Amino acid sequence: MVVRYLIFSIFFSLVFHFNHVHGKTIYGKAKIIDGDTIHIGNSKIRLHGIDAPETKQKCIKNSKKWNCGLESTRFLKNLVRNDYIECNTNGRDRYNRYIGVCYKNNINLNSEMVINGWAIAYRYYSLDYVKEETIAKSKKIGIWIGKFEEPYLFRKKNK
Repeated sequence: MVVRYLIFSIFFSLVFHFNHVHGKTIYGKAKIIDGDTIHIGNSKIRLHGIDAPETKQKCIKNSKKWNCGLESTRFLKNLVRNDYIECNTNGRDRYNRYIGVCYKNNINLNSEMVINGWAIAYRYYSLDYVKEETIAKSKKIGIWIGKFEEPYLFRKKNK
């Protein structure tokens, strides 16, 4: 009886731990915060594997500054529109935001941000979107039309 109880307890502890850490699906209409962060209801979600310019971040094109951070945010807003979004989460970050891959219908929003040049592959955490970044960079689209500071460096300097 004790062995059965112990096995039962371990099994449910592992199931709870796996579901808690590795996956929660969040579904609903999204509020776009910036090019890599959305809110669905009370859930804050950081898009996994990508890093977009901060909303107030500037980039340089033809020796002129332009608001690439705002453009990145606008791109994600236009991509999402007022549709329902599904995010498959895989944990939380140090700010207690969920980390997830989000979809509009079958469109991977994380991938779309990178392949269209509005975010970089965030190699510190993942290599999932390196191919998409290479494509955007070769096409010189989005932030790749000029020069920019990598978003994590911009955040570090502007704390």
